[in-house]
Amino acid sequence: MKSVLPPPLMVSEPASFAEQTILKRKPQILRRIALTRAFGQSVIDQLAEFDDEITGGTVKPLTEQFIDTALWKDAWAPHEGKTWRELPWFFAECYFYRRVLEITGYYQPGDGHHIDPFAPDKREALAYGLADITSIVKFVPPDLSPEERLTLWLHRSLWGNRADLSNRNLLEQTRRSGDATQQRLLLIDHTAELLERFYSGKARKVEFVCDNAGLELISDLFLADELIAQKLVDRVVFNLKPCPFFVSDAMLEDVAVTLSVLQNSPDERISGVHARLDQAALTGKMRLTTHPFWITPYHFNDMPADLSHQFAETDLLILKGDVNYRRLLEDRHWPHTADLGAIARRMPTSFVSLRTLKSEIIVGLEEGVAEAVASQDKDWLTNGERGLLHLVVHPG
Repeated sequence: MKSVLPPPLMVSEPASFAEQTILKRKPQILRRIALTRAFGQSVIDQLAEFDDEITGGTVKPLTEQFIDTALWKDAWAPHEGKTWRELPWFFAECYFYRRVLEITGYYQPGDGHHIDPFAPDKREALAYGLADITSIVKFVPPDLSPEERLTLWLHRSLWGNRADLSNRNLLEQTRRSGDATQQRLLLIDHTAELLERFYSGKARKVEFVCDNAGLELISDLFLADELIAQKLVDRVVFNLKPCPFFVSDAMLEDVAVTLSVLQNSPDERISGVHARLDQAALTGKMRLTTHPFWITPYHFNDMPADLSHQFAETDLLILKGDVNYRRLLEDRHWPHTADLGAIARRMPTSFVSLRTLKSEIIVGLEEGVAEAVASQDKDWLTNGERGLLHLVVHPG
């Protein structure tokens, strides 16, 4: 008998993070784009119309012609005539960003062609990220063991995910609080198991599926540098977005800008990371890639054959952030004690999720943990204060 899947997270859930994200935060993003002055009055007017659609209208289809138009029309069709409040949250978020690209003319000839509407936010985040990483490297003890160094950068990669640019309140909160890692609890911590895989040679080919630009991307690059420097890996691949998405998601261009900033740092501990990664790129040990799948409303269980084959050829996926976690779980209301490996059984290789909690979804907890944490912090699922480092080993 076919098992019944839990329902998806919906924008219509009263007082939910999903409802707040679509009906409050997304209109704020539209207004910030208008204030950048990167686009003409026609685009600003269309952004205002889109704002009205989200807060009180029905979901409109794409009208431009591009290679992904048919895909998005198929995904939109089941929601024709619905309001944004009636949508599944994951589809609503992804479709929001696709509509922004249409309105700003990202794919079309003209003034908006390949203009990142979130570039000012990303550059601001990069500046803060460089300042943060500069402070961090100054206080890294020189006598750390290799295992301690790798653990440090694993955890920095995780906590760098805490604040993304789509959530301004959380971003400002992170800047004020600093690192304060001791105040953020790892609800699932498979650090020891992950280290064992690296040092036993079970993870020679590693792929990051990246999330945010800024501090998180810098931290990911430092982690990749550590893996390469310790000769634990033969190859590191960064999977990046092919276009602007979820405000702060890292694209190929963002890596280039970030590496340039690292190169120009007066601190040799930072500029040295650029030099080593540049050499790794020349020798094939580090590679950057992208795929159209990363900007679709589909989940890992629906990933195309070519991407699945790519991942089957690697030993370990490092899945960064909330969106990748939601793709694993199909953004459904699974019990907090559900088995991530069973849910994501179609993943073609071993993976580890490095994520801070910024959506109302988590699995893999022991009985009673969710209830205990909720009794101490009612916003524990969404405030980014807690995280997980959750390893799932492929049975093959």
